[in-house]
Amino acid sequence: MRSSFSLVDVFLVLAFFSHIKWTVKGSSHCKQTDSGEIRPHSVTITEFGAVGDGVTLNTKAFQNAIFYLNSFADKGGAKLFVPAGWWLTGSFDLISHLTLWLDKDAVILGSKNSDDWPVVDPLPSYGRGRELPGGRHRSLIYGRNLTDVIITGDNGTIDGQGSVWWNWFRSKTLNYTRPHLVELMNSTGVVISNLTFLNSPFWTIHPVYCSHVIVQNVTILAPLDSPNTDGIDPDSSDDVCIQDCYISTGDDLIAIKSGWDEYGISFARPSTNIIIRRLIGHNRNGSGIAIGSEMSGGVSEVYAENLYFFDSSTAIIIKTARGRGGYVRNIYISNVTLTGVDTAIRFNSNFSQHPDEFYDPNALPVIERITVKDVIGDNIKVAGLLKGIEGDSFHHVCLLNITLNVTSESPWNCSYIQGYSALVSPETCEPLKESIYPKHSSDCYHLSNHLWSSGNQNRGSWLLSW
Repeated sequence: MRSSFSLVDVFLVLAFFSHIKWTVKGSSHCKQTDSGEIRPHSVTITEFGAVGDGVTLNTKAFQNAIFYLNSFADKGGAKLFVPAGWWLTGSFDLISHLTLWLDKDAVILGSKNSDDWPVVDPLPSYGRGRELPGGRHRSLIYGRNLTDVIITGDNGTIDGQGSVWWNWFRSKTLNYTRPHLVELMNSTGVVISNLTFLNSPFWTIHPVYCSHVIVQNVTILAPLDSPNTDGIDPDSSDDVCIQDCYISTGDDLIAIKSGWDEYGISFARPSTNIIIRRLIGHNRNGSGIAIGSEMSGGVSEVYAENLYFFDSSTAIIIKTARGRGGYVRNIYISNVTLTGVDTAIRFNSNFSQHPDEFYDPNALPVIERITVKDVIGDNIKVAGLLKGIEGDSFHHVCLLNITLNVTSESPWNCSYIQGYSALVSPETCEPLKESIYPKHSSDCYHLSNHLWSSGNQNRGSWLLSW
């Protein structure tokens, strides 16, 4: 999959990253981790009768292998090795202190039979399935209440074979909400790395109610017209690091969430302290980085830097609505390059889907201290569509050092927002025209005390592996 990059692509992006001057400091949860950690006990999936022919269903083999390895959880943990082959399976559970390791030519295939994806209860912060009332199909790789879980390998592949689910969605013949490809709930110490994820039925990687999560060096692909195939969706989770990823899907590349309307407000678990860096990708129906629209538990302390989005619908978006409640605050996005993007920055407050009729239409979201800086873009249709909610102005939106080559005669369209700007071209909208300097720098979430200059060290070197 990675070889689809041409030399021109690589040189363009290397040139972009050669201008990077800043990086997040103090992000201890975002340091490189050893996903090849040695476990004292190891088995191969074939020892449990699995057949890698792409036809034989191996759900029982995965379940039995993991059941056996559970006896080593308190003895230093264990490793389940998946060798080269095509390993068809339904949903299976992980355990604590486990490494699931895929060989380079190993492909785990999701079954096309919906009966192999059991139906489980809805998430309490959503109150129902995201697409339909009632339960939801469990993800292909699933775990809950776990500690120290590693899903990794030598760039093996996990393929959800999601086209059958997309067809059911389009024909409105689903009985329950579609499954994710990987979902971990109420877990801590999660690492997902060095793998390719293909064709998820729904969202691809979904850590929910989790802490200390690292997703690094992964490729996520789905057709650009596949419905709701988000890449990575941290949901009511904290201390999350996403770095060195390439994502091309049918919806948001990364979407940060925290529950839906009254259920998210009641559950009250925010997503916070989330770092995203060195992300490349594109889509046609979503965004590069999204916050929401399910953000009712709150989202804060999001730091995203060194981003490259191309041939995409939207680069950066905050999605919300009346009835969501919650908050989005203290967001810092910097060092962004865009090529062929319809809308660079967007606030969309008209996401009208609600879980039921019991949501409170007077629950208005608080959106404040949003900083976007150091953005360059070529062949951009619209610089910004920044629409707040009447009676609920979005405050302290700050734009700094943004240069966009825009084709629209109306590059900015803003309403019900307030903020400041400096060094923005084309000139920003009236509610943001007041200068950041010298009076308002303290009103902007600029994180000057969280940054350090990295100089020329290792600039662009991460791309060489692509």
